[in-house]
Amino acid sequence: MAPSSPRPALPALLVLLGALFPGTPERVELAPLPSWQPVGKNLTLRCQVEGGAPRANLTVVLLRGEKELKREPAVGEPAEVTTTVLVRRDHHGANFSCRTELDLRPQGLELFENTSAPYQLQTFVLPATPPQLVSPRVLEVDTQGTVVCSLDGLFPVSEAQVHLALGDQRLNPTVTYGNDSFSAKASVSVTAEDEGTQRLTCAVILGNQSQETLQTVTIYSFPAPNVILTKPEVSEGTEVTVKCEAHPRAKVTLNGVPAQPLGPRAQLLLKATPEDNGRSFSCSATLEVAGQLIHKNQTRELRVLYGPRLDERDCPGNWTWPENSQQTPMCQAWGNPLPELKCLKDGTFPLPIGESVTVTRDLEGTYLCRARSTQGEVTRKVTVNVLSPRYEIVIITVVAAAVIMGTAGLSTYLYNRQRKIKKYRLQQAQKGTPMKPNTQATPP
Repeated sequence: MAPSSPRPALPALLVLLGALFPGTPERVELAPLPSWQPVGKNLTLRCQVEGGAPRANLTVVLLRGEKELKREPAVGEPAEVTTTVLVRRDHHGANFSCRTELDLRPQGLELFENTSAPYQLQTFVLPATPPQLVSPRVLEVDTQGTVVCSLDGLFPVSEAQVHLALGDQRLNPTVTYGNDSFSAKASVSVTAEDEGTQRLTCAVILGNQSQETLQTVTIYSFPAPNVILTKPEVSEGTEVTVKCEAHPRAKVTLNGVPAQPLGPRAQLLLKATPEDNGRSFSCSATLEVAGQLIHKNQTRELRVLYGPRLDERDCPGNWTWPENSQQTPMCQAWGNPLPELKCLKDGTFPLPIGESVTVTRDLEGTYLCRARSTQGEVTRKVTVNVLSPRYEIVIITVVAAAVIMGTAGLSTYLYNRQRKIKKYRLQQAQKGTPMKPNTQATPP
């Protein structure tokens, strides 16, 4: 049996067949791009081509849009062409593709092109610094707080996702975008179920990366202290106990006086007097929560019932008014409850307290003022004197006479003083004694 002749190599056979039977590539494919690519990192583009003849006339081109990035002859089966691109911000949204060119124009034919499906590149910048988180460190049960999370230096900022949560409670922030920054603001409500230490999370996700900031928020319950009076309304002379009670871990002061020993309870004892009516008792409680001092206050007022009061200051015992003048009699009675006041002359004729009246002779006399309430009654006599016009003339005459006599007396004193001065100087002159400057008063 004759030995068989050697078979030609496959690549050489393909080249020969391509020369005899030219054809475009069966597959032109750009390797998929990553979903997100950080700016400043290298991106490798890889294109594979299967088929296509003659290979000597086949070229592979890598493109960004219509811009050529690399051009190489198709070598090997399948042919593979790669290039590296340094990713920039302006590459965001750009299309990358791969194209083959089979140039048969030397054989009198034309240039045949095949293009792969394009891939769009998404680039991003997420700074290495964590987001800034501003929130209250403590929150009281059944209240609301405000949380703000922000970060600068993002690209594209509109694609950034923000996740805000307090423990398992997802927050719904309102996000405001800037050129390369955002600010997310959310309200957070807490209940008694949240009491304790909770973790507050702000996470920013962009591309395939994320940055996160964690804080702790202490949720606390601190009701206002309770001020307890034996009775809120007592009669004068009654003993009253005032108590102040607060949270078990709080420290209280009652009317500025700390509890002894320091703790959540304080009390004081007093005997009610009229001066205590309307007196406020203030209980202040202080609780330390996560290193912060929280203050709460409560105030209660004591009402003291006491009998009527009539004194000289508020109800003068004597009035003297000119006849036909306009006057307003004033007499104020005090007490709790406020007493009813009546001032009568001879048991029938009233004195118009607090009203403007024309003074007549009928107004003159002594009145009995009686202040009465459920706590008792008190009386006081007041006298109204009415001056007739003739008394006014007498008073004016007396005053005028006093002025005249005073003037005459002063004139006589000055006249006698001048006479004595002249006489003294004449005596000195007769003795031949030099006259000295008068630096002192001349003796009488």
